[in-house]
Amino acid sequence: MIRTLNHCPAPAKLNLFLHVTGRRPDGYHLLQTVFQLIDYGDTLHFEVRDDGVIRRSTEVAGVPEASDLIVRAAKLLQSAANPIREGKLLGINMAIDKRLPMGGGLGGGSSDAATTLIALNHLWQTGLTRVELMALALQLGADVPFFLFGRNAFAEGVGEALTPVTTPDCWFVVIEPGVPVPTAAIFGATELTRNTKPVKISDFSTAPVGFGKNDLQVVAAKLFPPVSNVIEWLRAYGDARMTGSGACVFCPLDDEHQADEILKRVPSQWKAWKAKAIAQHPLAHL
Repeated sequence: MIRTLNHCPAPAKLNLFLHVTGRRPDGYHLLQTVFQLIDYGDTLHFEVRDDGVIRRSTEVAGVPEASDLIVRAAKLLQSAANPIREGKLLGINMAIDKRLPMGGGLGGGSSDAATTLIALNHLWQTGLTRVELMALALQLGADVPFFLFGRNAFAEGVGEALTPVTTPDCWFVVIEPGVPVPTAAIFGATELTRNTKPVKISDFSTAPVGFGKNDLQVVAAKLFPPVSNVIEWLRAYGDARMTGSGACVFCPLDDEHQADEILKRVPSQWKAWKAKAIAQHPLAHL
C-alpha cells in the first residue's frame, strides 16, 4: 500500500463571470458561473497513519485545526468509508503549503478539501468514484464538488450542477487587494442584484472573453474600497473583474509576456501574480 503522497496541487479557480439569478426558500442564492482552473494554488502532503488519528501538522493563521476544511474532509471520508487495514483504522498526517489567501474568492479552502479527498481516496484505497466523492463533498461547501469534477465547468444551482465547458487558453494577472471579503457580507447585502436573466452555455461559448459580469462585484467594491481600487487600476490593461465574492481581481491576457509587463507596474501595496489557464485538475488521473 502506498503510504505517502507529497506535493499534491490544490489549484485556485477564477469565476469568469458570476450571475445571481434568484434565491431559494432556504435562503441559498441561485447562481450561474464558469469556473476556470489556474496553475497557481496550495500544495498538500499526506502520510498514512495506522492509529485512526487525523492530524494537520502545519499551523494556518486564523484557521484552527478542528475547523480546517482539510481536517473536516479527511474525517468525512474516514467516517463514510471506514478505511481499515490489518484490523487498524487508518488515519492521516497532513501538511499544507498555503499560498492562496482566505477571503480571496479563489476557492482555496474548497480546493484544499477536494485535494484531500482525492489523495485519501487513493491512499486509503477506499474505492469511491469521483461522482461519489462529489456527493460527499457537497457537505463541505458548494465549491468543493467543482474541484473534484476536475474540469472547467459551467455551474448552476448553488454551484453544484456542473457541465464541462471549453474556456479560452490564456494567462491571467491576479491581484490580492490586501483585505479579506467575507462571503456572508456580500450575499447578505440588500443592494445585491438577485434577478439577473439566466444564460445558456452557448451564450458563453460564442464569446467567452469578457462575457457577462460578476453580480457580487458592485457590492464588494462598495463595502471594501481596496477591491474597487484594484479593479480601476487593472482595467487599464483589459477586462478586470473580481472573482467569486472577492477580494481578488483578475484580468485575462493573451500571453505570458503581457502578464510579466503588468506585474512590473503593480503598486507595492498589493500582492500580485500571474497564472495560466489549465483545462483539467492536475490530480484528475488519481
